[in-house]
This record gives sequence, structure tokens and C-alpha cells, in this order.
Amino acid sequence: MQSVKEKTSNAAASAKAGMEKTKASVDEKVEKMKTRDPMEKAAAEEHKEERKMAAEAEKQAEKHANAAQRGYGTTTGTATGIATGRPHTGGTGGFGSSV
Repeated sequence: MQSVKEKTSNAAASAKAGMEKTKASVDEKVEKMKTRDPMEKAAAEEHKEERKMAAEAEKQAEKHANAAQRGYGTTTGTATGIATGRPHTGGTGGFGSSV
């Protein structure tokens, strides 16, 4: 379960990425309107896509950092069904007594 701080940080990262993607789209439209050269229009579109991918990558990196800061790994489990990335609490695993 995510903590409130982590959810808030993730929401902020998503909002920031959304703003960056919108800025990239607006800048692309402005660049396309400024020129008649098809090559420059294609370059503007490529630049937009690069900026969008960078914003998404930054958002994902922030989400992973938020999860790591909480102390849990970003993995959810393994083929054995044992959760990974969480601290071991000791005990006997349900077998026998701990005496």
C-alpha cells in the first residue's frame, strides 16, 4: 500500500510530466506555424516526441525513487511467490516454534 506522501509525490510527478508534454505539443504547433519547410516541420515533431518521452521517463524515475525512499523495492514478487524488496522480519515462516 502506498503512503500518502508517496501518492502525493507520484501525483505531482504525473502533473509535472503532463505539463511538460503539453508544453512540447504547444511548442511544436508554434514551430510548425512559423515555417513552411516540411523538414523543419518534421524536426519540430521529432523534438516534441523526444520531449514527451523525456518527461515520461522522468516521471517514471521519480515514481521509482518514491518507492525506494519508502524502503520497498519496485518489484512485486518472484516466481516463488515470495515478495522481494521488503525487509525480512525473521520468524520461522510458519514452521515449528521459534524457541
